[in-house]
Amino acid sequence: MLKGSSSSLTPTSHRYFSQRLRMHYVEWGSPQNPTVVLVHGVRDHCRTWDDLIQRLSAQGNYHFVAPDLRGHGDSEWVQGSGYRYYDYIYDLQQLIEQNEFGPVILVGHSLGGAIAAFFAGVFPEHVRKLILLEGIGLWRGEQEAAGTAALIRQWSEINRDLAGRTPRRYPDLQTAYQRMQDTSPQLTQEQAMHLTAHGVVQLEDGQFTWKYDQYTYNFLGVGLSEAQIVELWQNIQAPTLLINADQGLEKRTGQDGTLAHFRQAELRIVEGAGHWTHHDQPESVSAMIKDFLD
Repeated sequence: MLKGSSSSLTPTSHRYFSQRLRMHYVEWGSPQNPTVVLVHGVRDHCRTWDDLIQRLSAQGNYHFVAPDLRGHGDSEWVQGSGYRYYDYIYDLQQLIEQNEFGPVILVGHSLGGAIAAFFAGVFPEHVRKLILLEGIGLWRGEQEAAGTAALIRQWSEINRDLAGRTPRRYPDLQTAYQRMQDTSPQLTQEQAMHLTAHGVVQLEDGQFTWKYDQYTYNFLGVGLSEAQIVELWQNIQAPTLLINADQGLEKRTGQDGTLAHFRQAELRIVEGAGHWTHHDQPESVSAMIKDFLD
């Protein structure tokens, strides 16, 4: 539908449409090679994968595609509704089918890991292999136990709070970078500056703010129960690699007995890493992925 090939080391930007939203993704390498689609986490952006892609490019010939989720990066924000798993899955379907990328090697981090896993359960024909980095696991048990009415009320209250929330602004790029470095001290200066440069937008008054929509903070309206999540995991046909960090978050995919819901899954633990595992230990993560792909 769109584009031609690009240099394996230089990403090119492209657009596609999903539910009338103008979506953005970047691409590295030739489409003649196996396609790897990488899905970032919440309040992140597609350029979070640059370092990992450079490392994997040096180890083999691949075609990399990294989308900005709706409400993130350079993809449009929704108007009049929230951000649900259904919508994220549909966007990924449109990206892959419109461009005839599939079947793909699908990689996801955090929220992107959850989206990638659900997509593989709904559209197994589109996924050759699946890699989840600190993917979101089963965390909604307490909310579901409180009942549907209580869950909807809590979702509504969070939305009302977000409606009055003022996005943080920074007078210059250096101040935004310092904020990134302060909140993520494990990042190198080079990593923090790279993520900041691609993660902010300059406003009319010259100040900078992050590109993501404030409403992406509300996870309660995502639209899948724990029983539905388990059903989708069990429907995954592709060989699956779960990568978690020894200092990562709780309730990750593969933890708390959830590994048993996957047909062909291997769990690897990265030492000396937090939730942003591919930033904290890029060499270990890239080696694990390369071994799995081989």
